[in-house]
Amino acid sequence: MKILLASQIDSEALQTLQQRHDVTSGIGAKDEKLAELIRDREVLVFRSGVDITSALMRRAPGLRLLIRAGSGLDNIDLEYLRANGLELVRIPGPGARAVAELAFGMMLALSRQILVADRLLRQGTWAKHQLTGHLLENKRLGIVGLGNIGTLLGGMGLAWGMQVMGCVEHPSEQRAADFRKQGVQLTDFHTVLSNADYLCICVPLKSTTSNLIGAAELALMKPGSYLLNMARGGIVDEDALSLVLLEGKLAGAALDVHQAEGDNNVSPLADLPNVVLTPHIGAMTIDSQREIGRRIIAIVDDFASGARNTPDNIPEGIQTL
Repeated sequence: MKILLASQIDSEALQTLQQRHDVTSGIGAKDEKLAELIRDREVLVFRSGVDITSALMRRAPGLRLLIRAGSGLDNIDLEYLRANGLELVRIPGPGARAVAELAFGMMLALSRQILVADRLLRQGTWAKHQLTGHLLENKRLGIVGLGNIGTLLGGMGLAWGMQVMGCVEHPSEQRAADFRKQGVQLTDFHTVLSNADYLCICVPLKSTTSNLIGAAELALMKPGSYLLNMARGGIVDEDALSLVLLEGKLAGAALDVHQAEGDNNVSPLADLPNVVLTPHIGAMTIDSQREIGRRIIAIVDDFASGARNTPDNIPEGIQTL
C-alpha cells in the first residue's frame, strides 16, 4: 500500500510499515507540501494538529483509506469523506486510558497544590504550613461526556471513593440504568455543572460543543470547584475562565488542550498559580502509542489483503465510520 504519514506514530510501527509498504512522510509539512505528497497515496495516517480538508483529499484520486491514530474527528472534512465513499478507521481505545489517567493526575495536582509546593521548595521556601489541600474521597466528580475517556475517568473516581455523575448528548433510560449499575449517576448538563467539585470536559469538538463552557456556564459552577479540559481547545472560553479564576470563584483549573496550540502561543491562564497547563499530551504515553501503532499495522495489512472491517471482524478499540 502507498501510505502518507501526516503525523508522528510509534517508531517501531513506522519501521514495520516501511518494511511492508511504500511509506512517505509528511510529518510537520505545510498544506502545500502535503498536497504534493498525497497525490499517489492510497492510505493516509494522521492525528490531531493537521487539517485533513476536502482540498487535500481531492488531490489524491487513489485515496481509499484514512486512519485516525486516536479519537477526535474535528480536523477532517467528514462530509467530503462520506460523499466520496472513503473509509475512515479511528483508534480511540489506547489513548482514552492515557487521557483519563492524566486527568486524574491533574485532579491530584490541583487538590494538593503539588505544582505550587514544588515551585516554592525549589525557591527555598518550606511552605508546609502555608499550603492546604483536599481529599478526593466523597467529592463529586462531574463528567461532561461519558464516552470512552469519561467512562474510564468515572471508574477511577469511584475507585477513590468519589461520587461520580455525568451527562451525554443523547441520554435515555437504558443508558441511565447502565451507568447506574456502574455506580455513575447520569443526569443533565446543568446539574453536572452546578454540583461538581471537579468538572471534567471530555466531549469531542463539533458544532454543538464549540464554546460549550462560557461565562454563563462557569457562573453555574460551585464556588471552590475545579475545571479540567481534556477535550479540545475551543470548548472552554479561556478568557472567561481566567476571569472567574482571578475573581476567586473557582479554586483552580487544568487544561491539556487550548484555544491556540503550538509553539509561540501563550495561554491567557499562564500567569495563574492555581492552573496546570500541559501541551496536549493526554494520549502521549509510550504504552498507548505503541498499541496504536500495532493497530495501525493490522488495519493497513488487513486492508491490503482485502480483509475489510465489517461489524463481525472489527478488532476491539478500533472504530470505523
